[in-house]
Amino acid sequence: MAVVSKKIPAPDKVKIRTALLSVSDKTDIIELATVLSKLGVKLLSTGGTAKAIAEAGLPVTDVSDVTNFPEIMDGRVKTLHPNVHGGLLAIRDDADHVEAMKEHGIEAIDLSVINLYPFEEVRAKGGDYPTTVENIDIGGPAMIRASAKNHAYVTVVTDPSDYPALVEALQADDGQTSYVLRQTFAAKAYARTAAYDAVISNWFAEALAIETPDYRAIGGSLKEKMRYGENPHQSAGFYLTGEKRPGVATAALLQGKQLSYNNINDTDAAYELVAEFLPENAPAVAIIKHANPCGVATGPTLAEAYRRALACDSVSAFGGVIALNRTLDAETAEEIVKLFTEVIIAPDVTEEAKAIIARKPNLRLLAAGGLPDPRAAGITAKTVSGGLLVQSRDNGMVEDLELKVVTKRAPTPQELEDMKFAFKIAKHVKSNAVIYAKDGQTAGIGAGQMSRVDSARIAAQKAEDAAKALGLAEPLTRGSAVASEAFYPFADGLLAAIAAGATAVIQPGGSMRDQEVIDAANEHNVTMVFTGMRHFRH
Repeated sequence: MAVVSKKIPAPDKVKIRTALLSVSDKTDIIELATVLSKLGVKLLSTGGTAKAIAEAGLPVTDVSDVTNFPEIMDGRVKTLHPNVHGGLLAIRDDADHVEAMKEHGIEAIDLSVINLYPFEEVRAKGGDYPTTVENIDIGGPAMIRASAKNHAYVTVVTDPSDYPALVEALQADDGQTSYVLRQTFAAKAYARTAAYDAVISNWFAEALAIETPDYRAIGGSLKEKMRYGENPHQSAGFYLTGEKRPGVATAALLQGKQLSYNNINDTDAAYELVAEFLPENAPAVAIIKHANPCGVATGPTLAEAYRRALACDSVSAFGGVIALNRTLDAETAEEIVKLFTEVIIAPDVTEEAKAIIARKPNLRLLAAGGLPDPRAAGITAKTVSGGLLVQSRDNGMVEDLELKVVTKRAPTPQELEDMKFAFKIAKHVKSNAVIYAKDGQTAGIGAGQMSRVDSARIAAQKAEDAAKALGLAEPLTRGSAVASEAFYPFADGLLAAIAAGATAVIQPGGSMRDQEVIDAANEHNVTMVFTGMRHFRH
């Protein structure tokens, strides 16, 4: 049954007379407490916060003196008391509430400054189950939500970055806050507790292997407000979920202007792709444009890998994003600055490379500090009208699959390596996807077409164009392996690949017409393997 409001109008200005300070993150709390004390505000506090305030020489009342009950159970129970929540929730202009406060000796609390146990940090550091559970805050969210609900009378602050705005308002208006400011802080308070609970609920789902929980919450903290979204008429913000997966969200921007919405999307796609190639095996480079690869290659050196990746489609690479699986060195940096590039991301960057990239001051340079684990579990989410599509991250790896040779001819060792290389990349190309590869280098990439045969033809045409640009006698598709991220529904896509010169094919299989496709491969002496795993990417 819904509670009916008495419709008592909220006052515009509220004088701060009593403040409750209870924080895990004590950044600038003493400075704030000092200002409040000078304004004549009575300070209430708990545990370590009260101790820090007292040690700073400021008068402070412990909450246990307000509740007339000591902290118990290792601090689990200290603020969950009517004297605290009554002080936060009382409607000051409601005669019944005022009478109840008098009857029970409840003092009004006008300001609550609260932040939460560091659950996100403990989870990100891989804390064990008991430690992680112990860092689930109970009293903090309860007080924040109570304060935010009663924002007509209570100012609630949950973020140290908001202390200056609070102080400015109080000093400018005789220790009072405006209704608009209280509303603003209340909105942020509820968003904070929602994001906090989202992290906790998702941790439980992971810990208990619940794939599709009945309720799914996804929250984050604003890292930066963006100039615009995909297009200038769209607003956008970049939020952090707290997941410590190395990548664009955790990377340090070493130089260059703010990343755009599209930069972030493309950089994430590029880094996730290049992470498929273990740095201890070989240097690898991926060049991305509009979240699709223009070229990917390995090589004996990082610079050579870059040159080979660029050779696949140097036209599309203009203004793209470059991802590397090893530390960016000077030789590779010298190659990269020859072409206009939006973003470079690598695990680290040498000082020499930084100096070279500095010649291009607008080029964004990111050091991620590591590579994301392509096998790691996780979730991805996409909004739809009225809903949210959530799935587990595609962490399938071709090295972990049992490849089935379905043609008369088995692949040569080199063909098998090229097939695996191409299939790794197919996982990161928008569907329908067709990738030609040879000797650890993409020869042609066809992405995002409604017809698989069109993807095969586009990729072949790009290979032809690249060959002409490089002055080659024939495109690299001659003698290449071709990967399809999903099965061939008809033989036409395969025949287009064969016409381009492919001699080896890797695909998931599973079509009603698999035999028709296998027969076509056998007729042209082409080897084919089935992976049994599809990599749709929409």
